[in-house]
Amino acid sequence: MKPIRSRRRFLQECGISAAILPFVGNLSSFAGTISGLTKKRLLIVFSPDGVVKDLFWPKQEGKLESLPPILAPLESFRDRMLVLKGVCDKVRGDGDGHMRGMGCLLTGTELFPGNIQGGSDTPAGWSSGPSIDQEIKNYLQSREETRTRFGSLEFGVLVPDRADTWTRMVYAGPNKPVAPIDDPYQMFAKLYGRLNDQESVKSVLDDIREDLARIASVLPAEDRRLLEEHTSLVRDLEMELTQNVSANSHPEPKIELGVLQDNDQMPKISRMQIELVVASLAADFTRVATLQFTNSVGQARMKWLGVDEGQHDLSHEPNSNGIAQEKLVKINAWYAGEVAHLARRLAETPEPGNDGSLLDHTTIVWTNELGEGNSHTLDDIPWVLVGSGLGFTTGRAMQFQNLPHNRLLLSLAHAMGHLELNRFGNPDYCIDGPLTGLV
Repeated sequence: MKPIRSRRRFLQECGISAAILPFVGNLSSFAGTISGLTKKRLLIVFSPDGVVKDLFWPKQEGKLESLPPILAPLESFRDRMLVLKGVCDKVRGDGDGHMRGMGCLLTGTELFPGNIQGGSDTPAGWSSGPSIDQEIKNYLQSREETRTRFGSLEFGVLVPDRADTWTRMVYAGPNKPVAPIDDPYQMFAKLYGRLNDQESVKSVLDDIREDLARIASVLPAEDRRLLEEHTSLVRDLEMELTQNVSANSHPEPKIELGVLQDNDQMPKISRMQIELVVASLAADFTRVATLQFTNSVGQARMKWLGVDEGQHDLSHEPNSNGIAQEKLVKINAWYAGEVAHLARRLAETPEPGNDGSLLDHTTIVWTNELGEGNSHTLDDIPWVLVGSGLGFTTGRAMQFQNLPHNRLLLSLAHAMGHLELNRFGNPDYCIDGPLTGLV
C-alpha cells in the first residue's frame, strides 16, 4: 500500500512553502494525500456534585428508546448518545470524596499528600499525574499533521478564583494543575489577538502569491479554477492590509459585551463560552478542549430555575427530601440543556471541507466528580457521550460491572489515535486495557 503523505510533505516536495496550506487544503487533487487523516476532536464537559440517580440513568441497557428526566433535554441527540453506567473512580488515598473525585477524574491517579483540608480527616494536594486531555494533546502536538495552534483549550463557567483541589481537573503533569479561563472576554482575546506586524503579513502574502502561480501549472482545470478563487482571496487580504484592517484568518464569533462574572449571569456566560468553543474547533485552533461548569462543591444558585439554594447544599440533602430532589433534577437538567445546546451548535456548523458537521467529528464527554452528592460515592460516575468523533456506537446505554474509569480514559486516548498508550493513571486500574464494546 502506498504510504500516505501529508499536505505539508507534498508541498515541500513541490518546493512550495507551508504558508500556502490554508489556500489548498480543500482542493480535490490533494484528497488522496490526506486520506486517513480525518479530524477527531474530544470535548470534555464537567458539572459538579453528583446526580439524582433514579432520574439520570436509563432504565435498561441497550437501545435508548427514551431518556430519563435529567437527560430529556438531549432528546434530539438520542441516536447520537452513549450513556455509560458502572464506570467507577477506583482511586483512593489522600483527600475526601470531592477532592479525589475532581483531582482524579481525568488523571486516574492518586493525589499527592498536602495541606488542603477537605471534609475528611486526610488533607491532600494536587494530582500526581497528567489528565487524559493533556496526554492526548501532547500526542497530537507531537505529530505534524495533527498539530494545532493551541494544542488544547480550557474553558470555564464561574470557576472560583482560588486554586485548590476542588477547582482543578486538568493537569499538565504531576503537581501541575491547569486553570480554566472562565472569562469569555479573556478567552476571546486569547483566540483572536490582533496581528500587529502587518509588514510581516504582507511578506507572507507575497510568498503565497508566488506559490499559487507555481502550483497552478501542475493542477487540472477544475482545481485551477478553485485556485484562482483563492488567489482572489489573497488580493482581498492585501486590500484589507492596505486599508489598515487587521488580517485575521478566522471569523470571530459575536459575543455580548458587558456581561459580568456573576452568579445570575451564568446562563449568558455559558452560551458565550459555548460559542467560543465551537469557533475554536471550527478554526482548528485545537482538537482537545474542556468546559468546566463551576467546581467540585459548586454552589451555583440557579435562580433562573426558581432555585435559591446553593447546588452543593442541596446535593447533601437526603433522598427522602422530595423538594431538594426536585430542585436537583432541575439543576442537572439545565446542565444537560447546555450540553444539548453545545451539540446543536456543533451539528449546525459545517466541517471545513464540506465533510458533514463539526459534531460528526467531535465527541462530547459530559461527566461529574461524584456519582451521587449526599453519599459522595465515586461509583457510577456519570459518563454521557454525544457525537461521532471517536467512532463509538451511539444510540444506546451500556451497563458495566464496577469497572475502573481508567479503562474509559484509555479508550478515549485510543479513539483519538494514541494507540501506543497501554496504561493511564494508576496502572493497577487498567491492566485489562481499554473498555470493550464501545465500537
